[in-house]
Amino acid sequence: MTPAPEISIVIPSWNGRDVLAACLESVRQTRGALALEIVVVDNASTDGTVAMLGERFPDVEVLVNARNEGFARACNQGAAASRAPFLLLLNSDTVLREGAPQRLLALARLRPRAAVVGPRLLNADGSFQSGLAPFPDLGREVLILSGLGRALFGPTYPSQAPAVERGPAAGDWVGGACMLLRREAFDALGGLDEGYFMYAEELDLCRRLRNAGWQVWCEPDAVVVHLGGGSARQLGTESEARHYRGRVRYYRLHHGEAAARWVRALILVATAVKIGVHALLRAASGGRRGRPVVSLRRLRADLRQA
Repeated sequence: MTPAPEISIVIPSWNGRDVLAACLESVRQTRGALALEIVVVDNASTDGTVAMLGERFPDVEVLVNARNEGFARACNQGAAASRAPFLLLLNSDTVLREGAPQRLLALARLRPRAAVVGPRLLNADGSFQSGLAPFPDLGREVLILSGLGRALFGPTYPSQAPAVERGPAAGDWVGGACMLLRREAFDALGGLDEGYFMYAEELDLCRRLRNAGWQVWCEPDAVVVHLGGGSARQLGTESEARHYRGRVRYYRLHHGEAAARWVRALILVATAVKIGVHALLRAASGGRRGRPVVSLRRLRADLRQA
């Protein structure tokens, strides 16, 4: 008889066949004796993802959407189709290091009020990417959008490595690239807010869980590499717009409309400055430097809907 799963791994995917295959291979290699079920929710990929899954990972349950439903919606679909008491929401562009799922689960079982346990996230080169971070406020938002936060406190601001160097710790929120969730808490809040297409949905979830009396923890001995940017690169400037829209939605829901208006204004000012800098770079280099930047008019209209 197949044992009941201890963890349901839910992986949304959109045109990320190769990174998804590497992610699933890392799950195979690190699962050990853990009883797992794996659900991939494919958001209408056109790169052969579904065929690859059938050929290489026949034990994985695959849900196929007719269109790109976004990260939050896909995670909720996968959660609804699974049954373990713990959910591991995993980006397709992640690679689990040895012992990661076991350590996340061990800490969650040790801390019965822990609704979320996140790992230490690393970049592809092994450098620190993120761990625990404080909830944003208007002051931090100024530092983030202006670039002063990174200039003053390092490239991972506001998430700082020292916060996870001393061992497991509780805090405000952890990155959504890899989150172990207690299903009881996740279901009680209705899962991720599908008003977020992608970006800030994990921030919102951690905030709602904390408000409901649950805890958010980071287990630094659970290490996950997050390659980052797979879907974002395909979306181009649309990714930047969605990121900002998620931030404004978060402020509106958790800090009120006045705070959301301030963040809209900060984003538009920061984007206008960025557009000017890129225009100068392109002019100085004869069009060889600079990258596309979201349209200010398009962004203004988009943010009004957040």
